[in-house]
Amino acid sequence: MAAALRAAALRAAAARLRLAAPGPGLVFTRSAFVARKHNYEHPNWFGVGLAFSTSAALWALLFKQHNEDVMEYERRKEERKHKCTGCS
Repeated sequence: MAAALRAAALRAAAARLRLAAPGPGLVFTRSAFVARKHNYEHPNWFGVGLAFSTSAALWALLFKQHNEDVMEYERRKEERKHKCTGCS
């Protein structure tokens, strides 16, 4: 019985919301994104520089991490070869 009451209350709330909301033709909205033609004579140099510098920084980070991984691999490979019982 409680579930039926809750369902009825939800249906009533939904009906009130539909009545309170204006129709699609009555609402005037302004989009946050405005479509305009690109001006190729005046590029956005800040955006271009930001994109290239971000790409360069990510590539540098990738190469640095790769070199560290290779050094760690070589160190562990040498550890596996070392079978001395006196140093452990």
